This record gives sequence, C-alpha cells and structure tokens, in this order.
Amino acid sequence: MPTLRNIELTYPYFHDGQVNSLEEAVKIMGKIQLNKDFTDEELADVMAFLKTLTGEQPKFQHPILPPSNPNTPKPNPFSKS
Repeated sequence: MPTLRNIELTYPYFHDGQVNSLEEAVKIMGKIQLNKDFTDEELADVMAFLKTLTGEQPKFQHPILPPSNPNTPKPNPFSKS
C-alpha cells in the first residue's frame, strides 16, 4: 500500500494522473469510498491532516553510468541465467 507521506507533493493523483489537486482528489475519494460530499469544514480538516504528513523530501543521487559503445552487452530481460 502506498504511503501518505508527502502526499501534498506527489501530484498528479490516482493511477492515471487524472487529478492535479489534492483537494479535488479528497473530494472524489470521499464520494466514491464513503458516498459522502464533504462540507467545507470537513474538507479543510482532512486537508490540514494530510498537510501534516509533508516533510523533507528524501535526497538521493542517481548513478552516473558510462556511455554505451558497440561492445556494451544488449539487455536480455527474459534470459534464464
């Protein structure tokens, strides 16, 4: 299950990226999962909670790979080795 950590920063939302706003995503999920239209106050409360889960983004460095050349082995993702 995905985490809610930094959910405020991880738009677009849903499996197909159809929603860019966390607030809109919360409204949609309230309706779909709870069959409920949130009041402005309820929506503000949920948004306030989700924003408390926002923290410093992890920092990581991508490796620098050497350039490919004619002798670079070709990938074989289905090999049995």
